[in-house]
Amino acid sequence: MSFIVRLLVTTALVVFLCWLLPGVHVTGWTSALWVAVVMGLLNMFLRPVLVFMTLPATIVTMGLFLFVINAIIIMLSAYFVDGFQVNGFWYALLFSLILAFCQSITNGILQNGEPRKG
Repeated sequence: MSFIVRLLVTTALVVFLCWLLPGVHVTGWTSALWVAVVMGLLNMFLRPVLVFMTLPATIVTMGLFLFVINAIIIMLSAYFVDGFQVNGFWYALLFSLILAFCQSITNGILQNGEPRKG
């Protein structure tokens, strides 16, 4: 799946989750697109550092601590993007759980039976 398609899917999911969760707000589609871009950049550059720094906690919790890292990424995205607001850590955690679930479903649907690369 191309980068643009993933970006647009994430944008639509951000808008949907902001509609679904009362503690997460986005002002419009443009802000949602910026949220998707910022989340992508933070996941690309900051997430590996956070995973390495919290490796013992991730091992002890058998990987569940990665959801906490995702929630931190969501909260940082809210800090950097005007028009995106998350009311607390628990909403960020719930947002990240539902987003990961929805992204895995949409990735499976949009691959159209093509074998996974890498």
